[in-house]
Amino acid sequence: MGNNPSKYIGDSLPVERVTWYDCIEYCIKRSEKEQLKPYYLLSKEIVDKDNIGEYDSLKWTVTINRGANGYRLPTEAEWEYAASGGAKSKNFTYSGSNDINTVAWYWKNSGRDELSGTWSWPNIEQNHNSTKPVGLKQPNELGIYDMSGNVREWCDDWYIDHQTPMGVTRSQRGGGWMGSELRCQSASRDNFEATGKGSDQGFRICRNK
Repeated sequence: MGNNPSKYIGDSLPVERVTWYDCIEYCIKRSEKEQLKPYYLLSKEIVDKDNIGEYDSLKWTVTINRGANGYRLPTEAEWEYAASGGAKSKNFTYSGSNDINTVAWYWKNSGRDELSGTWSWPNIEQNHNSTKPVGLKQPNELGIYDMSGNVREWCDDWYIDHQTPMGVTRSQRGGGWMGSELRCQSASRDNFEATGKGSDQGFRICRNK
């Protein structure tokens, strides 16, 4: 599939430092490798007329084949449904618990020492916070690990709210190892330009049926 772009590399560590476009390319390549019909078609030479993002220098056109059986990113609605436990949901604040420390790696617990007080990047950096191997915290009601914390996860959708129109940024969910408690909540929404990437920014895929 290519080189691992992550800052923190290990067999059980989540992949990070990926753009939204990287995720699309991965889904296409993995689908082809497994002889599945790709859900996405990526056209790098065609500018996406719906993309009005100021900071997206690529604006590649991504079209979808809803009848395909290949891999794709989950929609925001699908992501939140899975994070909340699906039909087995117990309505926890975080994915699998109301106690964030039992299910998530975030800014207070992802480093050498336990941090306290208010969020502080200098403290996080000095504490050597980073991603952690998947599966060390307890899973949610569906048996899924790390949907709160560790890395933020790209979703398929454009991000839309009362301040942001469609076509500017892409949706992210779940919070990350340097993120706040609020960002780790199952209902919390986040966004970034499609070309953005960071060491707390990864993805999770699903298969179209």
